[in-house]
Amino acid sequence: MEKNPAERELLSDERQGEALVLEGIGSGKKLYMESYGCQMNFSDSEIVASILQKDGYETTTSLEEADLVLLNTCSIREKAEQTVRTRLDQFNKLKAAKPELKIGVLGCMAERVKEKFFEEEKLVDLVVGPDAYRDLPNLLEEIDGGRKAVNVLLSKEETYHDIEPVRLGGNGVTAFVSITRGCDNMCTFCVVPFTRGRERSRNPQTIIEEVQQLWADGYKEVTLLGQNVDSYLWYGGGLKKEFTKASTSAQASAVHFADLLHSVAEAAPQMRIRFSTSNPQDMKDEVLHAIAAHENICNYIHLPVQSGSSRILKAMNRGHNREEYLDLIARIKRIIPGCGISHDMMAGFPTETEEDHAQTLSLMDAVRYDFGYMFFYSERPNTYAARKLEDDIPTEVKKRRLAEIITRQQEHSAERTAAYVGQTMEVLVEGRSKRSADDLYGRTTFNTVVVFPREKYQAGDRVMVEIVRSTPATLLGKAKGLSL
Repeated sequence: MEKNPAERELLSDERQGEALVLEGIGSGKKLYMESYGCQMNFSDSEIVASILQKDGYETTTSLEEADLVLLNTCSIREKAEQTVRTRLDQFNKLKAAKPELKIGVLGCMAERVKEKFFEEEKLVDLVVGPDAYRDLPNLLEEIDGGRKAVNVLLSKEETYHDIEPVRLGGNGVTAFVSITRGCDNMCTFCVVPFTRGRERSRNPQTIIEEVQQLWADGYKEVTLLGQNVDSYLWYGGGLKKEFTKASTSAQASAVHFADLLHSVAEAAPQMRIRFSTSNPQDMKDEVLHAIAAHENICNYIHLPVQSGSSRILKAMNRGHNREEYLDLIARIKRIIPGCGISHDMMAGFPTETEEDHAQTLSLMDAVRYDFGYMFFYSERPNTYAARKLEDDIPTEVKKRRLAEIITRQQEHSAERTAAYVGQTMEVLVEGRSKRSADDLYGRTTFNTVVVFPREKYQAGDRVMVEIVRSTPATLLGKAKGLSL
């Protein structure tokens, strides 16, 4: 998945920060967990909590009372890995006074660094890759036996489809549902194919059942997750007949992403549905028509582009050029009028010239995104770019280009949110504003954050809100009543 909250992103202050500390559940031994990086990591942490709950662990928000500390890590950028190492140093200071404390690293950084955590840094007792979480109880027994505990084997089949995640650290309104794992795209800058393995899709019926259970449990919105959701593909049936009526290919036993969207929307017609992340070369018009066909599928697409230069896109092995991307944007705006669109944008990829950078800014002017996730290039070990391309753009140039990208996005975001002033919009309330307990916040179908006075409303309500003021990242309004 390309976006990473550890990077510079243009979002409201109402959003989650970089780390997620899981809330308490269950009873028994104490587990303290932090998650960093993409939404998939947060979803995986809920799977880990479910597995360890059955092994007798309850989660705690108190580091001091923990018996086991786990960091679910990100390797997308160097900064994210530095953050993890800083936290491990802090945990080991605690372990000096509490030798029985077990410390483990999960996820993408565990997959990339592997046994170096034991051999060079001696910071952890446990290293587990994204496909090996079922093995956690056995690995913890290895530690108890005085042995090194590591499993970083990647799988071509593992999707954790039969594990019901423990919903932790959330707001009780929105939840993640994983539909694919891994990635086959091999972008030259990206470490994900090496840390999460080959792409595989989950049985669609288990996805539908999980969404229906979330609705029964009181959740109002789900985000379907994958490194590349548009390449979702399931063969061999598995989808009940009543969930195939909107699509012919599903009836022929091949379920594509558009088929899945139709089926989920019909199976849970009151549930709001989002998805992330899309790759431009894989997004088909059938997906756009599925969004347009169902009111409960949100009118918002996160569509990473990384650069506005076709030459740089080719060097990145993105699978699309500038013209193809802009053509897709035009189709989105035609099929889903007013659709919210966000991006990932990278400054300073190897060989990027001032002309390439200017093309990025001009592409942003053409699209006028709602918001974006913006960062400058950092070399990641084992990627094609690290092995074959010289990181030849000076850091000060990368930072200057990034600043120009951020400034341009702030202008476009301010323009986009200002256009909503005077409109009345449906907002799904997610909770109380961090800035004032007297205010609530939620999001529109376009993924724009709205803040308004709390009055009689509460999390989970769908409220019609008149927008009276805007900032580049947030809309401010007053409630007009519950949505019908």
